[in-house]
Amino acid sequence: MIKRWSVKDIPGEAHIAELSKALNINRYLTSILIQRGISDFESARHYFRPSLEALINPFEMKGMEAAVVRLHQAVTTRENILVFGDYDVDGTTSVALVSSYIRRFYACEVYIPDRNIEGYGISKAGIDWAESNHCSLIVALDCGIKSIALVAYAKAKGIDFIICDHHLPDDNVPDAVAVLDPKQKDCPYPYKELSGCGIGFKLMQAYAQRYRDPSEVLDYLDLVAVSIASDVVPLTGENRILAFYGLRKLNTNPVPGLKALKGIADLRTELDVSGIMFSLGPRINAAGRIAHGSAAVALLNAHSEEDALALANTLNLRNEERKEFDHSITGEAIAMIEGSDTLRSAKSTVLFKNTWHKGVIGIVAARCVEKYYRPTVILTESNNKVTGSARSVNGFDLYSAILECSDLLEKFGGHKYAAGLTLDISNLESFQQKFEQVVSSTITEEMLTPLVEMDVSIPFDIITPKFMSILKQMSPFGPENPKPVFEANNVYVFNSLSLFKDRHIKFIAGQHNSNHVFQAVGFDLSEHYAKLGESNRFRMAFTLEENVYNGVTSIQLRIKDIKFDA
Repeated sequence: MIKRWSVKDIPGEAHIAELSKALNINRYLTSILIQRGISDFESARHYFRPSLEALINPFEMKGMEAAVVRLHQAVTTRENILVFGDYDVDGTTSVALVSSYIRRFYACEVYIPDRNIEGYGISKAGIDWAESNHCSLIVALDCGIKSIALVAYAKAKGIDFIICDHHLPDDNVPDAVAVLDPKQKDCPYPYKELSGCGIGFKLMQAYAQRYRDPSEVLDYLDLVAVSIASDVVPLTGENRILAFYGLRKLNTNPVPGLKALKGIADLRTELDVSGIMFSLGPRINAAGRIAHGSAAVALLNAHSEEDALALANTLNLRNEERKEFDHSITGEAIAMIEGSDTLRSAKSTVLFKNTWHKGVIGIVAARCVEKYYRPTVILTESNNKVTGSARSVNGFDLYSAILECSDLLEKFGGHKYAAGLTLDISNLESFQQKFEQVVSSTITEEMLTPLVEMDVSIPFDIITPKFMSILKQMSPFGPENPKPVFEANNVYVFNSLSLFKDRHIKFIAGQHNSNHVFQAVGFDLSEHYAKLGESNRFRMAFTLEENVYNGVTSIQLRIKDIKFDA
């Protein structure tokens, strides 16, 4: 697939020179810092040296005072408390964190809705369960900001709600005791991008500050880091601090459940954000996708390593099932597209099969976007309705496109790049046609071409151990603080060009006018193999990583794309 390249604008030379001198680093790294808003020594100090002391006072969040008072009232008057959360990684880590902390000093119940029966968010079944178990306070995590009718339903039964959510609210919010969501227009909390688990952490931090030892909540930072990585929230501000210390705990002294999961995943190097996304996150998610999300909470709340290992094995088996469903359904989806001239030439993909597993259709939608790079909706049948997940491409507002089709839908929600929807089967064909019409009329050819965005063009000569050391200190990497992508010109194959597993390439890369050579690896880039053997000069987009082999550490180039000059 042909990709378009873009190199970010280089800041002014005077600014680069001044900050380079102050930080004692080279101009290329300084340029990247300035591009990311790190424009002076003080902001660089906070960036390179995250501090827990810089965490924001949780009581700055609207509703926090009322939430802490109500929670403490429930504890002191011996009420039954229910901790309720979504079935994905963010929801289950939220529930594990809040319930584990409360259980240090008071009993509480836990409830995770069934993905297939109850669906996302606060459910009537969950409220009814709370009533039958005499719970008078529900702490809802990673959901609830739009559950106006259900919170009113609970209130009529004498059940109060504290809502901890990070999704965008409507103009009106539920009539709860407290609504904790920094994205409320009148919330003064300065950082708006916390994960759902991050909001739960702030509630426990506030409670600890008021009534207990504030340091207790730091024991759960590994859970917060897992949520931040898995929910793909920005790695800026407070999230960066929480992720930095959460990763440190995850790699040194994780809770038993995460330790067991790391062992099952056979992780032998330090985990970073990417490692969580591709190893721990999918295993935790698999519980709710294939069976029930409560298994993930049980693992994350396990007290002993023995119990944790047994639960981790169960989740790992669920993940293997998830991968089988993922692989087979993705294959069927691709066959549908390839078997239809109309689908191959369309600007969008909308596919339906009533036997597809509801728990993996979001993953399948993402796989189809990777292959065809266009807005995609994958649908199946659940509870006599058509339900599905949608994913978008860079720059295209998926939510707005679905909103244009809302007359055909019973329910939908999401954001610019991911959404969920439900409709009656009688409207399926009309939705397929209208969604394609909306996408075709609004998407541009540029949006339909994958983008490789590079930070700066560099010579091989500056890639040194010191350069790598500073680069590593820019982590954790993620949204809004991505791993730097470099461009190099006048590159050639020095030697050892090879193709492995019929999909990947590997060679020793050199650069004209440089004495430095590096091993370069490109995954799923076999399309360039033949031309690499013929070309003496090309451009390469890549990231840098350390490769450890036989105890020796070397710098390796991870290729993102190659362009051959005409």
